[in-house]
Amino acid sequence: MLTALALTWLNPHVYLDTVVFLGSVANQQAGEARWWWAAGAVAGSFLWFFALGFGARLLRPVFARPGAWRVLDGIIAAVMLTLGVSLALGG
Repeated sequence: MLTALALTWLNPHVYLDTVVFLGSVANQQAGEARWWWAAGAVAGSFLWFFALGFGARLLRPVFARPGAWRVLDGIIAAVMLTLGVSLALGG
């Protein structure tokens, strides 16, 4: 139980993503739009983690094969490379 609490509350990504990133983007919205944006971010986060938890169970048979992990890693590498090149080129 203490490990779960430590992983939850001592995780710096929680604060960076939630407070710094989402907060700064929400504050860039005008007037009431910032509250709608924040509500959308909360709803999107809830749906993402809900789908991640249940999707992992459903995809367990697929990822029992090492080849599936290689395909997933390749897709992630392609996305990261695309994002990196896009950021480096200023686009």
